[in-house]
Amino acid sequence: MKEQGSIPKGKIGRAASLAGTGVRIGANYARYHAHKLVTGKDDREALHRANATDTYNTLSRLKGGPLKVAQMLSIDTAFLPPAYAEQFAQAHYQAPPLSYPLVERTFQRDVGRGPREIFDEFSQNAVSGASIGQVHKARLGDHYYAVKVQYPGVADSLRNDLRMVRPVAMRLFDLTAAEIDPYLSEVQERLLEETDYELELRRGNELARRTEPEVPVRFPRAYPEYSSARILTMDWVDGEPLDRFARAEPPQEQRDRIGQKLWDFYHYQVHTLRSFHADPHPGNFLVAGDDLWVLDFGCVKEIPDDFHDAYFRLLDPEVVVDRDLFAACLEDLDLLLDSDKPQERAKLLELFEQSVRLLSRPFAVAEFDFSDPSYLEEIRTFGEQSSTDPELKKIGSNRGSTHGLYVNRAYFGLYSLMGLLGARIRTERPVLPPRPDRPLQRVDTGQRSQPPPALPESPPLPPTRRPARLTVRRRAGRILAQ
Repeated sequence: MKEQGSIPKGKIGRAASLAGTGVRIGANYARYHAHKLVTGKDDREALHRANATDTYNTLSRLKGGPLKVAQMLSIDTAFLPPAYAEQFAQAHYQAPPLSYPLVERTFQRDVGRGPREIFDEFSQNAVSGASIGQVHKARLGDHYYAVKVQYPGVADSLRNDLRMVRPVAMRLFDLTAAEIDPYLSEVQERLLEETDYELELRRGNELARRTEPEVPVRFPRAYPEYSSARILTMDWVDGEPLDRFARAEPPQEQRDRIGQKLWDFYHYQVHTLRSFHADPHPGNFLVAGDDLWVLDFGCVKEIPDDFHDAYFRLLDPEVVVDRDLFAACLEDLDLLLDSDKPQERAKLLELFEQSVRLLSRPFAVAEFDFSDPSYLEEIRTFGEQSSTDPELKKIGSNRGSTHGLYVNRAYFGLYSLMGLLGARIRTERPVLPPRPDRPLQRVDTGQRSQPPPALPESPPLPPTRRPARLTVRRRAGRILAQ
């Protein structure tokens, strides 16, 4: 993969890169409509491929916040058109790496020495690159290390980056400001944490200490003596990323064993530790034989006990069939609001009942077969229908909990990884809190009483024809709305 010699810097340079993407997207739509007019054929997939390629190429050059948005979107493979999911999935560990002189500069600035003054060997070429940093292989004595080096300027440009990527995302995925601003605000908060490698080191070691005795997954050790705020040194692990492992078509028994470990890992962290690895993409999991290694603890989410109990109470089948109790649980989570009109309330109750029954299906049986692609296809179809429902478009979308954003993301990512593996696993419901008397007392969900302030406006992009709607979740219609 060709290396980058620099990252575009400054508001003007980075804004120009994104504006150029807007121009190319507009040109793609113009060609699409002209082709449709002349031939009568609706080649939507070609449009998706062109837009996905042009968008990813720009985001991968900018690194940081823009590339992280692509990475997060790629997790929702049940909702994105395949062309976007395939392109954006590269953001996990296949982004173009930076050239070695920039790596040397980061070491000199942070620790006062070059990498080859610290290690006996240090690979000049990165072995992988993602949104925040890239990884090099190093050796000291007979021990090998994975050294993650943060891209220069990522933390400094983060807020401006997200303001600039906002209009591109709105146009590309046909989202409104009210729909995308809470999402980008969450991305910004987590990204600021991810740029602090010292925080990631502490989190990773602590979660490994609390998880390894209970769940048979493995964690590389981190070394503070060779790390800093922008450099993170850990054990080198020889293994295959989860997606490459799955594409190699391993035996079903091995798929099932790896899938079971991954499921148990999330089940334990979410329901026992109430603190979980919130970045479930295939590049963060390596398979070596029957060992599953967990990488990258830059994004960790804490779940308050009261939110956990209220949220997972929806897995109780008796709650779903009791219309009044079900409505009370949704009110408890701010998924139903006092301001909802009777017709809106009825529509949302119908939507949430369908989504809870659909997404809780793996918990309702002793074993679940993710090797059957029809389940994820059913989720994708339901998400597409919800996103284009004209009644849902009229309902206010700022509802639900900010905590739910990352819980939902973890489970959507987990389901996607299970589908990728084609694993057949043992499942069980978590221990549910006692069924409450009505009415419920609302928990502190983190939801704002007023709509979140819009992010500051970014420079406008050149006008284009408004795109047809894609199958991305809209805030009001997303399954288990946040």
